[in-house]
Amino acid sequence: MAKLVINQGLVGNIEDMVKLCPFNAMENKNGELAINAACKMCKICVKKGPKGAVEYVEEKVASVDKSLWKGIAVYVDHIDGNIHPVTYELIGKAKELAAKINHPVYAIMMGSNISEESRELLHYSVDKIFVYDNQSLDRFKIEPYTAVLEDFVSKLHPTAILIGATPVGRQLAPRLAARLKTGLTADCTILDINEETDLVQIRPAFGGNIMAQILTPNHRPQMATVRYKVMDAPKRSSEETGEIVSCEIGGDRLNSNIEVLDIIAKEKEQHIEASEVLVVAGRGIKKVEDLRMVQELADLLDGQLACTRPMMEAGWIEAKRQVGLSGRTVRPKLIITVGVSGSVQFTAGMNNSEHIIAINKDENAPIFKTAHYGIVGDLYEIIPNLISQIKASR
Repeated sequence: MAKLVINQGLVGNIEDMVKLCPFNAMENKNGELAINAACKMCKICVKKGPKGAVEYVEEKVASVDKSLWKGIAVYVDHIDGNIHPVTYELIGKAKELAAKINHPVYAIMMGSNISEESRELLHYSVDKIFVYDNQSLDRFKIEPYTAVLEDFVSKLHPTAILIGATPVGRQLAPRLAARLKTGLTADCTILDINEETDLVQIRPAFGGNIMAQILTPNHRPQMATVRYKVMDAPKRSSEETGEIVSCEIGGDRLNSNIEVLDIIAKEKEQHIEASEVLVVAGRGIKKVEDLRMVQELADLLDGQLACTRPMMEAGWIEAKRQVGLSGRTVRPKLIITVGVSGSVQFTAGMNNSEHIIAINKDENAPIFKTAHYGIVGDLYEIIPNLISQIKASR
């Protein structure tokens, strides 16, 4: 980190200094020169101002003893003991990372009456599973859940913590990172680790136009959240391996300012992330009524209808069916895109699908670079023909 230090006694004419800055980052505040948030650290004031008036100072960053931090930890996301599939995907990635640096893999699970459910994790080769089983943890409450994770970190000192980007994970991860004064990278699509045990966190940035590579070399633990369907889950072993460690935490630390009055179960619905077949409608669809034929194709394939962002913003299809960086990340066995151009924001949310078929009349559409199979032509001719052939084959 660097900063500019002003030596007021050497400034001289303040207005002359103010005029020096091309970004209007210098101002006269009650007779003293001040630097505001517009500063770009161009150092023109240092070079062209009176000697010593402004100094560029590199601040020393305190380093952390990385040898004191060991293990890759995974937060176990669950509801009443039913473990969210993203947890297994993160365990698979944690095992891969841990093998590179010879570290153990930990899982931390908290809740009420979950001791038996935690045994399922033993089928995925986790070295140690730390279970906080307490009545006060029966439902997610941000204060006690953060306290439990903080207690876990203080005792185990894991070098990295992986958390699913679920509704709970998106609340819990930033609060824990702030509590621990460490870094957090959200919605990572690629994770790696170097020999210095620095977690290489890669995620799309600037609307998906670049892939940012982020490291946290001077702080521990390192934290990252990952969306469901991005990583590969390991196969479940029939044998149990590893150890379950029962943990206790002071009851006063589980107090919460939130009181859960009632829980109303939502109607069960099949999310597009769980569907094995998706048919995605894009901007090539001319009228909202034309979505019926796309829906018919999805129904014939026992799949679901999904969409791109423009279709959602037009109000033609609900937001929970949008695929892409600003929507859902999907990984079906088959995905058919209909009239989809294939922007990087969209493809980043579906490019790990097993089979991708693209239908577009523009042979230069970017989607064909991602698709395994492409059909160049008018979707208004191709889709009805596909529907007819599927019906005939049955």
